[in-house]
Amino acid sequence: MPLIKYNNQSLSSITTLPASIPTGKLKLISSQTASNSASISFTTGLNSTYKVYKFVFVNIHPRTDNVEFQFNLSTDSGSNYNVTKTTTHFMAQVKEDGSDGSLGYLSTQDLAQSTGYQNLRDQLGNGADESLSGSLQLFNPASTTYVKHFIARVNSYITFDYTNDDYIAGYGNTTSAINAVRFQMSSGNFDGTIYLYAIDNS
Repeated sequence: MPLIKYNNQSLSSITTLPASIPTGKLKLISSQTASNSASISFTTGLNSTYKVYKFVFVNIHPRTDNVEFQFNLSTDSGSNYNVTKTTTHFMAQVKEDGSDGSLGYLSTQDLAQSTGYQNLRDQLGNGADESLSGSLQLFNPASTTYVKHFIARVNSYITFDYTNDDYIAGYGNTTSAINAVRFQMSSGNFDGTIYLYAIDNS
């Protein structure tokens, strides 16, 4: 397996990878499109087949102004969305005119052993051109040994004409398998598409 090393430390001409290195292809499991919908729930597709699942949000648009886009987890196939979570949340933002740029921790958006919904972004606007896009990764949801880690990153055009880049992470504090996830607004309905992918290392 010939390697060519450049001054910037990059490599080229790698023709094969050792079997121990995963390739990590994205495999589309399902997608759902909200059209003035109260929520989107994924109640199938999360199982022990894959270790990492990724939800991708495209143009999530609330019908109500100044609301939160949020999610919760279920261990009973969607009968209840109330998994206990501990989370952290920080964000960068700037206004359309370039003013009021900031980076900070959002203590009002994190959870400490709470069964409530986790906000992925608050103050979403319902203007015709306003929306949110991003992703949420969920790790080994079928495990019956470990807690369920997740990491999310979203960008949004929020009310008052800001762009916000949000980072959210945490864990569902349960050793039961997670087998359903729900997304909703804190109030009112929304539009947009959510894709569910698995990271396939086979």
